[in-house]
Order: sequence, then C-alpha cells, then structure tokens
Amino acid sequence: MRRWMLLLVWWLAAPAAAQQILIPMDAYQTDHLKAYGVAYWALTQGVDVDWLLNYRGGAFLLQDFPGLQAELRIRGVAFEAIDDATAARILAEVEAEDRNTAVVRLEKAPRIAVYAPPYAQPWDDAVMLALNYAEVPYDRIYDDEVLSGELEKYDWLHLHHEDFTGQFGKFIQYRHMPWYVEQQRQDEATARKHGFRKVSQLKLAVAQAIREYVRRGGFLFAMCSGTDTFDIALAAHNTDIVPAEYDGDPVDPDALQKLDYSQTLAFTNFTPVFNPYEYEHSDIDVGPPPPQLRDPALDYFTLHEFSAKWDPVPTMLTQNHVATIKGFIGQTTAFRKSLIKPEVVILAEAPGRDEVKYLYGPFGQGFFTFYAGHDPEDYQHFVGDPPTDLSLHKNSPGYRLILNNILFPAARKQKRKT
Repeated sequence: MRRWMLLLVWWLAAPAAAQQILIPMDAYQTDHLKAYGVAYWALTQGVDVDWLLNYRGGAFLLQDFPGLQAELRIRGVAFEAIDDATAARILAEVEAEDRNTAVVRLEKAPRIAVYAPPYAQPWDDAVMLALNYAEVPYDRIYDDEVLSGELEKYDWLHLHHEDFTGQFGKFIQYRHMPWYVEQQRQDEATARKHGFRKVSQLKLAVAQAIREYVRRGGFLFAMCSGTDTFDIALAAHNTDIVPAEYDGDPVDPDALQKLDYSQTLAFTNFTPVFNPYEYEHSDIDVGPPPPQLRDPALDYFTLHEFSAKWDPVPTMLTQNHVATIKGFIGQTTAFRKSLIKPEVVILAEAPGRDEVKYLYGPFGQGFFTFYAGHDPEDYQHFVGDPPTDLSLHKNSPGYRLILNNILFPAARKQKRKT
C-alpha cells in the first residue's frame, strides 16, 4: 500500500509530456481566417510560431502555453495537441530534401497600419474586414499621418480602394451625393493644409512617402484601385494627367511623353485614361467582363506553385487549401500581364487570359504585394452594398491570401537562394 501511494505521488508530481499545438490549414480547419488571428496573438504573447509551408495547407506549429487551447476553442479554430516526438517527426518530414515543403519561423507580431480615410466604413475594405474578423489589431492612418512620418512606426501597410491620382475614384456620376461632396471637401482641405494647390499633388506626395517607406524596408499590401493608381501617380510626378472636371485645369498635352515609369513599383508602359467619365484609370486594369458575361461560376484564377525551400517568400504569400480561387471584380479587377515589370513575380492569374490577379516584388529593402479586385466574397460590389459577413466565409481561400500577407513580415529574415 505504501509503495502504491509513493508511485501515485510520483505520477502526480511528474511533469506532463510536453505538448505542442498543430493548427492545420487544410480542409480539416474549421475557421481558416481566425487561425491566422491565433497565430498573430501567439506572437504577441512572445511565442514563436513555425509556419509549415505546403504542409497541410500551410499549418502552424507552436509550443503549447497556458491559455492557448482555450483561445483556440473560443475562436472556433481546429487544432491538434501533439507531443514533442510527434512534432519532431513532422518537422523532419517538412524539412526533408525530397519534399516541396519548408519551415519558416515567425518571431514577432508585425505592427499593422491601414491607410483609410476617416469617412471610410470598415465594411467597405476587405482587409479591414479580414483583420476585424481574425481579431488582428491595427491602426488606421491617412494623409496627415503619412506626411508627418508616422509610417516608420509600422511594419506593414495596407492600401485599398484609394485613388492616388487625385480624381476622387472617378466617381463623377456621384458628384452630387453627400458622401462624394464630403470626400472632396475633406481631401481639398487636407491638400491646402499641407501647402498643395490640388488633391493630385497631395496624393502624389503621399504615394512618394509610401514608396520611400517600402524602399527603407516596409511591407506594402494593396488591393483594388490602391494598386494601379499608386503606380500611375508615381509615373505622373512630372506632369498633370487629371482632367479639368476634377481639378479645374486641363491635362498636360504632353502628359504621355512625360510619364516616368522608373518611379513605379509594379507596372510599366501603361497609358492613363483621360476621359473623366470613364470609370477606369489606365489600361493596367483589364476591366471586368461585359455584364452579360459576369458569371461568378465561370470566373476564377489559379495560384502558381513555388519551391518552398528556394523561394519561401512567394510560397508564404500563396499558402492555401485550394489552388483555384473564384474571381471577383472591382474598379481594378485584374492586371494586364504585358504591363507588369519583368522583375515582378506573378503569384496568381486567370488561365488562358492576359489577366494577373496577384503579384509581388522586392523594392529596396522592402516588399510590395498587389491583389486585384474589391472583395473576395462579394463578386460585384456596388456603392451602398451591405457588408460581407465573414462568419459565413470562415474558410474563404480569397481572404486567406490577404491574411498570408499580415504574417509575412513576422518571418525570420532569410537569404534568398535564387
């Protein structure tokens, strides 16, 4: 009896087998979007996260710690508690030379900023929707903060439905609507505050500050018109491409000859659209299909596959549980492939068409990622449409591409092998 009691005391006092937590990101995951939020939250707790590229949809592996399993259950994220020996076997499998898999260590939660005007509603920005649903904290900043140098506080910056050319989104058909009038009033007041005569000059200064932020090591992610208008504004730094209907003076007659593509990040040799009534900024955007052909069941794009060990950056940015993703349109629906700079990496495109949906490239010490379209779960978003409820799209592969980007800056810096 005494010996049995001693054994019981020893068993109770002995440390439990060390546990690690595997968060699968394949079809077994119940909420892919909130899984990213848990990985981010763990980083804020000082816990490193191993991102297992191309293993079970881009699974996360981390040491268990008090409160982690409870947090996973509260957020509805599927997970597996495994011992150290099992974790070691998984890591050995992922790191095997004959597999297109790799381990990337995430070490620090990136500081996130969303460039959005104060009058913008969070539900009209897919990234704010994703961050809010995944419970990832971020700050909203706009022109004042960018021009005052506050970008240096952040590791990751997002641009969404923004018009850096100073044409107010080319929404001239809405020019009498209260929201348009207020947007124009605020933008013009901000331009005057900073000593600019026109909104286009203000937005150019902001775009140039963001370009410098990337060059110095920042991470830029843009969607919809925040992608092409950014490069258009940079290329037009020595000329005026804005019609009189928006700024009171005409387009420079030599504007096309004065465009400077050396200043852009992703696009080259494009032509701006000078018609103020055409809802398009340039030929970078291939535009949505004609109304009779807008069929969500037929519109899709495919992710490219990369070498996880040799090209970890594009591999991180394309982690998903499917390779084919349904399309969605926006003011900028897809990028014309022939106008993309040769050094830019194409991450996803529509098969058989000159349409790129997703791309990235290094610039200076930083990186940029452009993702075309407005809302991955709202095929054709209109002004005034209700917000997308992401609780109905917990496993959205289109939204996963957004959230891959928020973890990308957390990765331990690695030298490229190519």
